[in-house]
Amino acid sequence: MNHNMKKNLLMMTMLAAVALSSCKKDRDCECTTTVTDRKGVTTTYQPETITYVKMKKGDAKSLCQKATYTDVNESGQTEVTVRDCKLK
Repeated sequence: MNHNMKKNLLMMTMLAAVALSSCKKDRDCECTTTVTDRKGVTTTYQPETITYVKMKKGDAKSLCQKATYTDVNESGQTEVTVRDCKLK
């Protein structure tokens, strides 16, 4: 094998390694939950981490989103839960 062929083979191997390593990895999503109850009392809970196993960054990012849930009881009182999530 001549020098140019070795150099090309090494370059292709390095590119393949980079391409494969950047595809699917374990991704951590950290979420903080804040609840405002029907009396207006706000409670913020300790952050929790969710690990998405062997997932592309874009797919994990689409799952690791901020979400707001509103619960209304029969009397019309509301409880609001906010889950603020960030991909780490």
